[in-house]
Amino acid sequence: MAKLNPYLSFKDNAREALEFYQSVLGGELDINAFGDMPMEGMDTNPDEARLVMHGQLDTPSGLTLMASDTPSFMEYVAPSSGVTVALTGGPDDHEYIQAAYDKLSDGDTATLPFDLAPWGDYYGQLTDKFGISWMFDVGSTEQPA
Repeated sequence: MAKLNPYLSFKDNAREALEFYQSVLGGELDINAFGDMPMEGMDTNPDEARLVMHGQLDTPSGLTLMASDTPSFMEYVAPSSGVTVALTGGPDDHEYIQAAYDKLSDGDTATLPFDLAPWGDYYGQLTDKFGISWMFDVGSTEQPA
């Protein structure tokens, strides 16, 4: 079965971001640095050998989050406000998603608090300390006020 997974781009702090996301979401983290995989034609600056060529976090809930850094020989494209990582689920996922929202709020720019929305789901938005936009939605059996 095909899956659609977020792939985040960072200038030079993908490792820090992925380790933070692992502390928030749990799971197994695998990181490969540019220095681990020298490739012909890819002129990696020795000072950038520790930058993340590919990082992948596989969470217990089935989410796969991938990220990489942008070495000096590539053009860096900053995260766009039009791209959002959505963490969604049903009533059984509420505690996990609420905890993720709370932990990602460390150093964030809150957009909408995670609360019961007019349509009956719990919903919230934030931009984390790495500039990544997140949306949270949890189906609920509660009725909006």
